[in-house]
Amino acid sequence: MKDFLVRNKKNIFNAVFLILIFSLTLYYVFHGTGGNLSDMWEKMQMADIRWLILAIICIVLFIYGESHIIHYMLKNFGITTRRFSCFLYSCVGFFFSCITPSATGGQPMQLYYMRKNKISIPVATVVLMIVTITYKAVLVAIGIWLVIFDRGFISDRLEGIHFVFYLGIFLNVFCVAGMMMLVFNQKLAKKIVVLTVKFLEKIHIMKHKEGRMERFDESMDTYARTAAYLKNHIPVMIKVFIITVLQRFAYFFVTFYIYKSFGLSGTGVYTIVMLQAVISLSVDMLPLPGGMGISEALFNIIFLPVFGQALLLPGMILSRSLSFYTELFLSAAFTIFAHIYIGRYTKKEAQQTMQDVQNMTEI
Repeated sequence: MKDFLVRNKKNIFNAVFLILIFSLTLYYVFHGTGGNLSDMWEKMQMADIRWLILAIICIVLFIYGESHIIHYMLKNFGITTRRFSCFLYSCVGFFFSCITPSATGGQPMQLYYMRKNKISIPVATVVLMIVTITYKAVLVAIGIWLVIFDRGFISDRLEGIHFVFYLGIFLNVFCVAGMMMLVFNQKLAKKIVVLTVKFLEKIHIMKHKEGRMERFDESMDTYARTAAYLKNHIPVMIKVFIITVLQRFAYFFVTFYIYKSFGLSGTGVYTIVMLQAVISLSVDMLPLPGGMGISEALFNIIFLPVFGQALLLPGMILSRSLSFYTELFLSAAFTIFAHIYIGRYTKKEAQQTMQDVQNMTEI
């Protein structure tokens, strides 16, 4: 039993953390905000199922959007793979991103399953890094658009959450800038990482590990390949960015369809979609699974004038259920299928592949 706990302490921590955040979120919804379960259920039944189906289709398109990018990128690398396999890679990524803080578990598991399909880890890493860069770049672009071209929206619609909004912009800009620096200026990136790691080891925040810097040197080869690809395939990157914009906005449209399902009017599609984009931007880099807890709190603040007091909580529950929780359970079902469908490993092969993945994703 003790050996089991030691081997799986990270998974156990993630599971306990997820349950804790989920429990606190339920407490906030049904107690902290004065929500009444029977009253909310009655109001949720008022929603027009036709609009809810459109919302669910948006979530499926959101997941499919990433799979289309992965398929397109692999094709450009000369690798032929089934679209359904790429859809499974996306589901695996979304599922493990949903259940781990800061979505840290998604890409390592995607690498694991892509390797099971005989896709080399260096190529898979480059593809997923480009997916991550464009994914966050879209959020940055939305934040910059609002700050430069629509400050009236910020002052009128985001009262009370300015700090979280600007923090989200800063963290996402910092993340994208950091990744681009790793890609295009490896010498500077290595110097910064080495100094940071040594400092964290010195103050005992990070444990010293043998071979850490050697693994980092190996990972720099991946960044070099990514830089070369970005420089030599500008049209491809533009197409990937456009697909990512459509993918992200499919997700943002879910709340608009929830709004329409209640027969509401008076607030335009731009306002509702951008408010949902602001929530995604604000919570994307926070160390919470799926932004759980803070997303609900932000929704209750900025969507109050949109849904009104009577329909705010039913709207929030439907929006979160059809976005985060539909994504979670749908991707979980396909992750189980991926485990069966995508090639089988012996225990030794599985251990070796996971070690290779860890070497590529850990410093």
